[in-house]
Amino acid sequence: MGGRIQSKLLFWIPCALLLICLIIGGWFWRYAVTPAPGEGDVVVHIPRGAGVREIASLLEGQGLVPGDFRFLLLARLTGSAGKLQAGEFRIPYGLTPLEILQLLEEGTQVMHRITIPEGKTVRQVADILAARGWVEREHFLALSRDRKFIASLGLDAASLEGYLFPDTYTLVRGIDDAPTILRRMVVRFQEVWQDILASPVPVDPQSRTLSRHEVVTLASIVEKETAEPTERPLIARVFLNRLQRNMRLQADPTVTYGLDNVRGPITRADLRRKTPYNTYVIPGLPPGPICNPGRAALEAVLHPADGDVLYFVSRNDGTHQFSRTLKEHNRAVRAYRKAKKRGTGTGQTGQMQDKKKSG
Repeated sequence: MGGRIQSKLLFWIPCALLLICLIIGGWFWRYAVTPAPGEGDVVVHIPRGAGVREIASLLEGQGLVPGDFRFLLLARLTGSAGKLQAGEFRIPYGLTPLEILQLLEEGTQVMHRITIPEGKTVRQVADILAARGWVEREHFLALSRDRKFIASLGLDAASLEGYLFPDTYTLVRGIDDAPTILRRMVVRFQEVWQDILASPVPVDPQSRTLSRHEVVTLASIVEKETAEPTERPLIARVFLNRLQRNMRLQADPTVTYGLDNVRGPITRADLRRKTPYNTYVIPGLPPGPICNPGRAALEAVLHPADGDVLYFVSRNDGTHQFSRTLKEHNRAVRAYRKAKKRGTGTGQTGQMQDKKKSG
């Protein structure tokens, strides 16, 4: 009797265990291959360093997977647990948990394009990126002045001012942060710099006497002095000629950069205020760039126009009148002032800014 019962148990217990395994396996498999309800798609941001539990919670919050332990188990069994990427993913509704795991492991993140215009300062670049949630502004600025971090980028400078190349960058949430963005902008600067040097056009003999830091500094001044592309090489020549003759550069943008909270036009008091950047007061170049110049400004300094021009005055239409002598320059200034009073000739608006009036 006892032997018969034991035989039955030995038969039915494995059967029961097999049945339980089949039920659990079916329940688990149904989970793995059941599409999420809904239409359209949703963008999910997976932070850097997020574990499977956190990712499951994010997906559950968007209604993409049911909220239980099966997602974690599925990730472990498929080997996806350690391969899920950070970033933003556009996930359509209707995918199964198995397909979602594959997408997060192999899929393409959502790309964001952000443009940094020429002539922006590091502070302005930080404002642009912070406004769109890419960086924490103060952390970005602190890194841009961190000598150890700057040295790791292959630069010998006190700041990254001038070396954050203006361009359109493709960024990915969860991957690109302050250090990676700064590094990418500096790498882009170095690529452009090498490309310009590789140009068949020879570097101007006077420009060749400048260090790279001095070239970038002068290019930043050229960038701020004019928005007219055709004038940049000529403005670069003015400054190079003045440097060669030991004349002060007298560039208004350097005055502004050296002052805090400048509001409105530059005053005579501003021009007389001594700062390390005021080229009306200091001889030669300022200690560093005053903005981040673009390729055209860098090329203008390395390949300036020919000529012995030393002065220029704004026509107030975005262009300038260039002169070789102070006498010619003063004559041009008087002419533009008279034309402004008559309201003819130049069509300029606003207050005239006299440039390079004395050596």
